Amino acid sequence: MTTATTTPTSAPTFVAYAVRGEGDAAFWHRIGSAWAHQDGHGLSINLAAMPIGGRIVLRTPRKADDEGGAR
Repeated sequence: MTTATTTPTSAPTFVAYAVRGEGDAAFWHRIGSAWAHQDGHGLSINLAAMPIGGRIVLRTPRKADDEGGAR
C-alpha cells in the first residue's frame, strides 16, 4: 500500500490541540499539525507533545495559528 502525502513544508490541513475541560472553561494548547494525503484517504500527523488525559482536537488553521496565536 502506498500513501502519497503532501510535502511536510506545505501549510498544514489541520492544527492539533490538546484540550482539557469543556466549553468556555476549556484550555487549548497547540501540540502539532496534520497534512492530508494527496489521495484524500488519510492524514499524516506530526505531534510535538502527547496529552495525558484530555483529548486531541484537529481544527483547520486560522491566520492567528500562523502567527502563534491561540484558537
